[in-house]
Amino acid sequence: MKKIMLVLTLVVGIGMALVGCSAGMTADYTTTEFEAALNSGEDVTGKTVEIEVTKLDPNSKLGYNIQTGEHLNFVSAEHPGVEEGDIIIVKVERVGNLFGSFLITYTK
Repeated sequence: MKKIMLVLTLVVGIGMALVGCSAGMTADYTTTEFEAALNSGEDVTGKTVEIEVTKLDPNSKLGYNIQTGEHLNFVSAEHPGVEEGDIIIVKVERVGNLFGSFLITYTK
């Protein structure tokens, strides 16, 4: 009886772990929705956004600059470990506006 309970407990535990791991991270915004929210003045701090790396500029004056959308620049002091064409989900830390382009600091 003890062996059956042990096996049943292990099976349930493993099943719960697999279900929890398969959920993955979903974004609050797509790139288009995110840019529209910024243009309308919405507070997006702490929100997540799924972006496609259109261009990666590792030598910008702001650090590593991931460009996407019409006027979105996701900047970081550290190399983000991505390449052009990659799709990533990031969490917004701060948003600034410089000459009509949004400068967004983020965490992955």
